[in-house]
Amino acid sequence: MPKRKLRKFGELREMDFVLEYPYPVLEREGFPLKGQWSPDFFSNEHPLTIELGCGGGEYTVALAQRNKGTNFIGIDRKGARIWSGAKQVIASKLTNVAFLRTDINLITSFFAEEEVHDIWITFPDPMMQKRRRRLISSYYLSKYAQFLAHDGIIRLKTDSPFLYQYTLDLLRVNAITPLYYTNNLYNSRDEIMQAAIPEVRTKYEKQWIARGMDIKFIAFKLNGKTTFVEPETEPPHDNYHSLCLGSQAYQQIIAEREGKIFPQRIEEKE
Repeated sequence: MPKRKLRKFGELREMDFVLEYPYPVLEREGFPLKGQWSPDFFSNEHPLTIELGCGGGEYTVALAQRNKGTNFIGIDRKGARIWSGAKQVIASKLTNVAFLRTDINLITSFFAEEEVHDIWITFPDPMMQKRRRRLISSYYLSKYAQFLAHDGIIRLKTDSPFLYQYTLDLLRVNAITPLYYTNNLYNSRDEIMQAAIPEVRTKYEKQWIARGMDIKFIAFKLNGKTTFVEPETEPPHDNYHSLCLGSQAYQQIIAEREGKIFPQRIEEKE
C-alpha cells in the first residue's frame, strides 16, 4: 500500500469523530451507538442526517456548516476518501459531523428505528448491471425503512439519466409521489426546492457540469412503507462513464470549454 494512504489511515485512527467498522469489527464488537448517536456521540438531541457514499465528504461538511442544529454522518467504505472531509471538519472546527467507514450493506446495524431524519445520496454509481447494489432500489429502500423517521426525506442528486428515470419508475410502482423532481436542477424555477439544496458541488458534479450534462434531483418520503417492488422494465442505459479529474481526457474537456488548445492537439498538428 502506498505510504500516502498509510499516513491517511493512521491519521483517521486518531480522529475521534471517524469510526471504522468493517464487518469483522462489527461482528466481534457490535455497535454501541445504535439508537444513541445524538445523545451519546454528539451530546445533544438534534436530528440526524446521513449521506451515503459520501466520498470525500465535501457535501456532508457543507450540510453541517449550514445546519448547526442538525447532526451529520458521512458514510463510505474508503478511508482515503473520508480523510479529505475529516481534514475539513478539523479546519472548520465543526462539532456536528462524524464519518463512518463501513460497507453500506451493513447500514441497519448502525441505526435504530426512526433514528435517522434524512438521507442524502449524491452521485452514486448507477450500477446499471447490478440492480441490488444500487443505493436507490427496492433492496435498499427496505433497509432505509428500518431506521428512517416516518417523515424522513431521501434526497438523490445524480447526473445519470438512467438512474433518474429508474428512480421515478421505482417510486411509481410503489405508489410513492416525489416531493420534488427535476431533470435539470440548476435551471429549475422551483424556489422551494432550490432553497433546500446547498450551493456545493462535489468533484463528480463538477465533472458532469464541465461535460455539459444536466444535474437531476429527486426528493421523496417512504410514507411508512417497509416493503417495495421493482419496475418490470428498466430505462435505457447511459452511454458515458466518469473520468478521473486529473486525467488527460478531463483536462481536454475543460480546455475546450474555455476555448483553449489542448497540448496534445498542438503536437498532432505539428
